[in-house]
Amino acid sequence: MRRAGERALTGFSWHELEHYVPLTRGDRQMLAVGRENGLVDGYTVPRHLVGEASGTCTFVIRHERDLPPDMRHCAEIVGATALAAARRISGARPVDPRPVLSERQRECVLWSARGKTAGEIAAILGISEETVTQHLKNARERYDVHGRQMLVLCAMFDGVIGFSDVFDWWKPG
Repeated sequence: MRRAGERALTGFSWHELEHYVPLTRGDRQMLAVGRENGLVDGYTVPRHLVGEASGTCTFVIRHERDLPPDMRHCAEIVGATALAAARRISGARPVDPRPVLSERQRECVLWSARGKTAGEIAAILGISEETVTQHLKNARERYDVHGRQMLVLCAMFDGVIGFSDVFDWWKPG
């Protein structure tokens, strides 16, 4: 559920798991144990807070029961409310201010995430390779990281760039 929750934007039924992630033998065994103990299906509501860990709230459905489709909206609301309450109870502190990248630094990080070299980024943006290198260096310093991969991960985690920015750009229309 956790792995699928990281890929889902809204709640999902357990029978939809393979639409989100491949199930391992261990996953299938765990689901079988649940079924043997009366936990036939469930509905998991994921929540993603930029710059923070993700969480889920799961509703389990017993044998010979279904979650009525119109109750999925209620599950989304209850799940979001439960996760917000858990965050308050746990004493989660407010998000520390994140580094702010300039628009040009963001563009350089984005093209880097797309696999482009400094020379290729320079040609795309119409600036010198040295300028691209400097923008990426400054962005790494703002995040206090030493490599491009970690810079890209930090920018994605903070919401500066998204998976769709990186992966959808090249798909044919």
